[in-house]
Amino acid sequence: MSWASPIPPPGLLRTLSLATLANTVGSGLWTAGAALYLTRDVGLSAASVGVGLTLAGLVGLTASVPLGGLADRHDPRTLRALLQLCQAVVAAAYLLVGSFPAFLAVAVLDALLTSGNLAVRAALVAAVGGPQGRVHAFATLRAVANLGIAVGAALAGFALAADTHLAYQLLVVGNAATYLLSAALLRRLPAFPPAPRHPAAARPRRARALRDGRFLAVSGASAVLTLHLTMLTLVVPLWAVNRAGAPPPVVSAVLLTNTVLTVLLAVRLSRGADTAVRAARQLRRAGLVLAAATPLYAVAAGVPTVTAVVLLLAATAVYTVGDLWHGSAAAGLAYDLAPPDAIGAYQGADGLLAGLARALGPALLTLLLLDGGVPGWLALGGLFVVVGLAAPALARWALANRVTTRPADEHPPATV
Repeated sequence: MSWASPIPPPGLLRTLSLATLANTVGSGLWTAGAALYLTRDVGLSAASVGVGLTLAGLVGLTASVPLGGLADRHDPRTLRALLQLCQAVVAAAYLLVGSFPAFLAVAVLDALLTSGNLAVRAALVAAVGGPQGRVHAFATLRAVANLGIAVGAALAGFALAADTHLAYQLLVVGNAATYLLSAALLRRLPAFPPAPRHPAAARPRRARALRDGRFLAVSGASAVLTLHLTMLTLVVPLWAVNRAGAPPPVVSAVLLTNTVLTVLLAVRLSRGADTAVRAARQLRRAGLVLAAATPLYAVAAGVPTVTAVVLLLAATAVYTVGDLWHGSAAAGLAYDLAPPDAIGAYQGADGLLAGLARALGPALLTLLLLDGGVPGWLALGGLFVVVGLAAPALARWALANRVTTRPADEHPPATV
């Protein structure tokens, strides 16, 4: 991959990247335009949209583990392509929404498919990348996804500028069409049969990943760090304008800084997270770097505007390094601590905890940071430090459990 483009050389990962690019252009279209479409064109209130999306998001989390487990028993390429087709239908169904009950029904279906699709995607990434390349593949797709979302958001600007019924309808159709294109591209990948179980391995149990307390402890620590996503997308814009006195366009500059750095650095900063041992160390670094960004955001309030803007952009650059280290470390831990025959189910459990953190994040962080001010920012930074420092010990604990349960011919993992 070059500095200019995150698209990898020809091969399976390029095909998967193109499918991701198509899909995330649609995500950018919908993310940028959904709120205005649902309120200005459909006629729903902003409060009802917020409540509906929150309820749908919580219900959607229940699909993560079951569909991830399904990817362990069937070809994840075919399963993901099928889910993309289903999501195309549901995305198009927003054209039929004319009331809150109809919106809630479509939003719940959308959230269920999205949550399950993420777990299946994780299983497909593992199949395409293999044990040695799956974290690299994950980071590549993250860079591609950021590029796709940026392109989609830019395209949505035309519909939002037109602000007509036809423009909004085209936005919805465009989102649905990207799912179809993504599914077609996925079909160009070969089939990936389920990984065979070792004869000595225990028979898989339903919800097996949700019974693995040590894995859940590691994933829970990673999920706590996931709060930083809400920090950037919700709290920082409000803090920048209302507390730091920055002009509103600075919010776009902050988010653009994060997007550009992610496209350029995601793959490079993913190196060294391909095993649980190394990923735990990277998660520790992520926690410390994310913590370093919090006082920079905090002190942007109460200083001259130009200084505040510089601090906000500098904090976002630091934040993005921590964000990227967290993403690759979380993937490395979730992949390497999962049994080879249960990759999808374990990714589903990991995604479930991260999803809960994202669901709780808005209420928690607006109270802690916007109401708590500078002490709240410092408290959040302290939480990131504690979680980061705890990561290697939690990984050692989880690896020790894997030593006692692995088949006799497996090699023992290294120590953290």
